[in-house]
Amino acid sequence: MTYHVLVPDNVHPSALDVLNRADGLQITAPGQMSRAELLAALPDADALIIRSASKIDAEALAVAGKLKMIARAGVGVDNVDIPKATAQGVVVMNTPDGNTISTAEMTFGLMLALARQIPQAHATMLAGKWDRKSFSGVELRGKTLGVVGFGRIGRAVAKRALAFEMTVIANDPYIPADVAADLGVELVDLDTIYARSDFISLHAVLTDETRDMVNKTTIARMKPGVRIVDAARGALVNEADLAEGIKSGKVAGAALDVYPTEPPPADNPLIGLANVVHTPHLAASTEDAQITVAVDAAKLVVEALVNGRYNNVVNPDVLK
Repeated sequence: MTYHVLVPDNVHPSALDVLNRADGLQITAPGQMSRAELLAALPDADALIIRSASKIDAEALAVAGKLKMIARAGVGVDNVDIPKATAQGVVVMNTPDGNTISTAEMTFGLMLALARQIPQAHATMLAGKWDRKSFSGVELRGKTLGVVGFGRIGRAVAKRALAFEMTVIANDPYIPADVAADLGVELVDLDTIYARSDFISLHAVLTDETRDMVNKTTIARMKPGVRIVDAARGALVNEADLAEGIKSGKVAGAALDVYPTEPPPADNPLIGLANVVHTPHLAASTEDAQITVAVDAAKLVVEALVNGRYNNVVNPDVLK
């Protein structure tokens, strides 16, 4: 039997090599497909390999009558309607390991840029200025980092922070205290994170409970002069409330790689603030990470279609 694997997003060619070496697979991978092209191709697809650009929502799933599985080359599956996929019997899988280091390094780079105002100083140099007085920063050594979400990426960030002689505390209701303790990290509640942290780095998954977790109420409980880094999910932050916190001086600054709406609209309240560092969702954008997640996603599809074994399943109820 031949299975049709559709790859509607740009993935690293190494993934296609994995698919082409497997028996019984027909591959369609034209590069980035438009929405109309995706909807037209979905009825013939047995499996999908996607990145973040393709939205597999109720409309897409409704025309995907043969679809058995979706493999996300990356961690987040916000672009997939998980309840609809589960109801339709479609297995959703992801690749949680591939971009851990790239995202952790990006997070730490954002933290350093925020602490030392590197992008702002760079911009003045490009403008022909030599301004050594306006960009006095702070050291990371001796500061307390609060890590919200202590999964793979949160733990990788913590290891790097400890190497910089920071004190690291973390919050994660799903991680045993001994896992954190083995790394030299104390697990605490969110109120303690807010009260003690000089820097807060967000790595929580996006749920109804974590959406807008950085808001005017939680900012009021934070340590004066806190700096906030988000390279996880933009919707963890209420942008208007964070902007007000920065303007008031309660929050010393923020570094953001993700936004609730991407690209952010022109009236985004955080863009244009002098002490906010912005990047356009680059955390996983290294060649190393893109190769790894693409190959991992292809292996998930081959293992499932050829051998009947499903790994990294996001919606395990579908297999019951």
